[in-house]
Amino acid sequence: MRILFTGGGTAGHVNPALAIAAAMKDLHPDAEIAFVASDGARDKANDLVPRAGYPLRTVHIRGMVRPIFMPANLKLPYYMIRAKREAAQIVREFHPDLIVGTGGYACWPLCRVGIAQGIPTVIHESNAIPGKAIMKLAKGADHVLVNFEATADMMRKHAQPEHVIRVGNPMMPGFSRYSRAAARSELGFSDSDIYILSFGGSLGAEYVNDAVVKLAASLAAEGNEHVKLLHAAGKRDYARIREAWDAIPDEAQRNIQLTEYIYDMPRQMAAADLVISRAGAMSISELSLLGKAAIFIPSPYVAAQHQLKNAMALVREGAARCVEEHTLATGALEREVRGLMADPGARTLMETTIREKFAMPDANERICAILTDLCRS
Repeated sequence: MRILFTGGGTAGHVNPALAIAAAMKDLHPDAEIAFVASDGARDKANDLVPRAGYPLRTVHIRGMVRPIFMPANLKLPYYMIRAKREAAQIVREFHPDLIVGTGGYACWPLCRVGIAQGIPTVIHESNAIPGKAIMKLAKGADHVLVNFEATADMMRKHAQPEHVIRVGNPMMPGFSRYSRAAARSELGFSDSDIYILSFGGSLGAEYVNDAVVKLAASLAAEGNEHVKLLHAAGKRDYARIREAWDAIPDEAQRNIQLTEYIYDMPRQMAAADLVISRAGAMSISELSLLGKAAIFIPSPYVAAQHQLKNAMALVREGAARCVEEHTLATGALEREVRGLMADPGARTLMETTIREKFAMPDANERICAILTDLCRS
């Protein structure tokens, strides 16, 4: 079984592919797996895929710059033609039995080549609102796998309806491996500690970072040994936030930590009492599976406000809280954090609700069954 995975740009496109690859490798240890991504310096695949131990090939492709009339977009046809040629060469060399695309412009050339050559091709959309690459590939793909039922309804208008299947989001194995107690033991937390985990995405989010710096400084100044915080600032904004973080007195920093990226997310999330994050589909799925109280800060920079829609779906059920980015300067995040810190009953209710109403623990099994059947057909 030879499988090519493709998807990239942000970690939101790379991590689903890595999760599916890990699940397939567990089920089929002899499977040969490789990844294809863009050669862009900011493509998170170039960091995460080698760390996971998979071969990585790249194609020269760029996404559309907005607004669409920007001069840089004049080169897009050239990039697309060259990327398809490079993808075809990769296919000739690897001879895949199956191609799996998880979104982002980087997945388009390989999936398009696979569809044109009759290679079984599956695409998976984690988000509520499908991206442009997924929309363009849907009609020719053998299966279109989605996380949200509303997405399935939308995609059935662009693909053969029987090929669209709601399966949930794939989870990395670690998210089912750690119990809260085991994770906290490894990290050295006691039962009385309140652990707050915070991140704004693989590249970082400026306004989220600024709000968390203020929160961290406020918590650190109180000197409460039982309140712990870890924040990932992201690659793009890390240097600036590191400077602001270091302005907090050293003696106050014992229980607050700053990092660029969290590489052991399953352990950190399992240990957390409260998670602050964007409202990307993968983060929501991970938090649902683990049953975590969460405060979402939806990105306002994504298409059709799909992160806000994701977050509000949970808020309406009492499964999460939402702080919109434009309110961060007013201290809205700290008010929500302090309110939940002081109310363990509210956190417990959120944990139960998000797990019972939004978790799909069998997503990996569903996805692997579909991919295995395609490989054997």
